[in-house]
Amino acid sequence: MEKQEPVGLTEVLLRILNNDLKHFKLCLFFVLLPTIVVFVLVMWVINPTYRVTAIITPPPASSPNVLSGFSSMLGMSGVGSLLGLSDNNDDIGAVWTIFNSWELHNQVIEKYHLKEHYKFKGKFHADLLKEFRRNFGFEKNKEDLFAVSIEDEDYKLAAEMLRFMLAKADSAFNAFKTSQARQSRIYFQSRLDSCERVMDSLLVSFAQFQVENNFYDPEVQLEATIKYMGELQAKREEVAMEMSYEKMNRGADSKRYDELSKRYRGVSNALNSTLEGKRGDVGVLSLKKSPALAVEYLRRESELKVQETLYKLLRQQSEQMRLEEAKMLTNLHILEPPWENDKKVSPLRGVALIFTVMVSSLLVTLLCNFIEYMKAETARGSRVAEDWASITRIFRRKSKKA
Repeated sequence: MEKQEPVGLTEVLLRILNNDLKHFKLCLFFVLLPTIVVFVLVMWVINPTYRVTAIITPPPASSPNVLSGFSSMLGMSGVGSLLGLSDNNDDIGAVWTIFNSWELHNQVIEKYHLKEHYKFKGKFHADLLKEFRRNFGFEKNKEDLFAVSIEDEDYKLAAEMLRFMLAKADSAFNAFKTSQARQSRIYFQSRLDSCERVMDSLLVSFAQFQVENNFYDPEVQLEATIKYMGELQAKREEVAMEMSYEKMNRGADSKRYDELSKRYRGVSNALNSTLEGKRGDVGVLSLKKSPALAVEYLRRESELKVQETLYKLLRQQSEQMRLEEAKMLTNLHILEPPWENDKKVSPLRGVALIFTVMVSSLLVTLLCNFIEYMKAETARGSRVAEDWASITRIFRRKSKKA
């Protein structure tokens, strides 16, 4: 038996090409016919589809800076969500929902009679919605902007539908923000009224506490009290020294000594009455009671300051919500408006033709090589040729009976 040499890639390719050339007319027919059919379809039979696109900006962050100050003051995070206020992520989600909502899509279908335009023959409206949503696109691009697109056989109608959707979506989002601001404003107004009542009550109670205890400014009053008592103590010691000197020189029966004694008793009485807190009418404090009074004063003052700060923040937030409720501005800014783009997006004629030529060439190459292979096997009288002959005989019998 002769040893068979291995077949290289070049030899295989040459054999394949040679087999194709042997059946050149067959190859030409199988390649040209589908290509001509596809060319006719994409050029004159299949209606072209156009895409119209618009680029819009996401809604700006609406949470005011006052709210962050409110959160930090209370030592809490996410106060906006507790108060019913949305952040930028919630607004983006709302816009996404509005553009993909059944209500908006149904408005477009009814306004532009898409059932007749699509030549829809189904029974269910949900199927018509699916047909429209296959032609509608809403996504985020690389620049984190929203790209809204519609594909249709009529590019002018597609541009008109997209303009309608942008206007309706902006109106719906504005109504959403207005309603949200109204609810928040009502809440802030109720909190504002409650805070104002509490603050008025604290002011009255604080003023009454100051009047009853003659305690108006602890720092100033304590400083003045200590200074006043120091002066009385120095004056009493001075008088005591004069009394001692007078007693040593002239005796305790002198008139000067009697006067100094009266002065000493007067200064001592003033010092004792100050220590007992009997001079509160002139703002002098009792040192025994002043620590407790100071603590109570600071507690009331800090509570009042907290209420005042809270009132200011609620007032600013309430005004912010009033402005938000009153404004009717465009929230979705269109960077690239929809325009009548007459460039076809489908069918892709070049791609379709290239794909048809490649697939038909591959199939006809397989067919030609299979024919040549069976001829070679038949000439050799191999088992494969016998099996193939039996298969062809079966089909011939069936064709004769038919």
